[in-house]
Amino acid sequence: MLIDTHCHLNDEKLIEREDAIVGSFGTDGIECAVCVGYDLPSSVLARDIASRHDSVYFAPGIHPHDSDTADDEKYAVIRELASDKKAVAIGEIGLDYYYDNSIRELQKKAFCEQIELANEVELPIVLHVRDAYEDARKILFDMKSYINCGLLLHCYSGSAEYVKIFDKLDAYYSFGGAITFKNAKHNIESLSAVPLERLVLETDCPYMTPVPFRGQVNEPKYVNLVADKASEVRGISREEIDDITTKNAKRLFYRIK
Repeated sequence: MLIDTHCHLNDEKLIEREDAIVGSFGTDGIECAVCVGYDLPSSVLARDIASRHDSVYFAPGIHPHDSDTADDEKYAVIRELASDKKAVAIGEIGLDYYYDNSIRELQKKAFCEQIELANEVELPIVLHVRDAYEDARKILFDMKSYINCGLLLHCYSGSAEYVKIFDKLDAYYSFGGAITFKNAKHNIESLSAVPLERLVLETDCPYMTPVPFRGQVNEPKYVNLVADKASEVRGISREEIDDITTKNAKRLFYRIK
């Protein structure tokens, strides 16, 4: 059984089919999934979805796109959400210099503040980093003393060289549908470099749909296609990939039962 460590059942493309999607987890070979927030409303909705399903957990947080909305009032709500027994992380937080939807200094500020918040509530952090790995590295190492419950680089797009750097922080790395794309050489190289004991899988649905369904709406069930590709790249059986990545996810997200 697999764990989809990063999905957005709280997205409008999936929310109307919530019951059907989660109801098929058993036949789809999925033990559970983590529904991740990206702003305050989506974080509250993720909590609500998790409360309705034994096999769904959640993570509240403010995405770098919305860093300019972060304030003490919103952090108070995230702190309250984090006290829920089904909250497994703070995320997705980080830096995104590809879209630059928020001023970079505000992105850095919100990133640091949420690292501190995660340490306070004793939960790991789930990072969104795009075209910003060097600044993310600087912040993470500067704030190393606040990272005591683990960190996950969601949809890892950094280099194999950065793996060696983030390994010093005992980072976990998540891979999704991008490893199945035709132009996935860079992702494959990084996947090959990640320690097996730090590897987890995701869909990031409804985005990043794996081949052969690319272009369609992604769903948690397609984490099986990610697992197939990871098995091929790492040269181990699907059974081993399933077992390793599920154990890793439960070690990082310690509230998953």
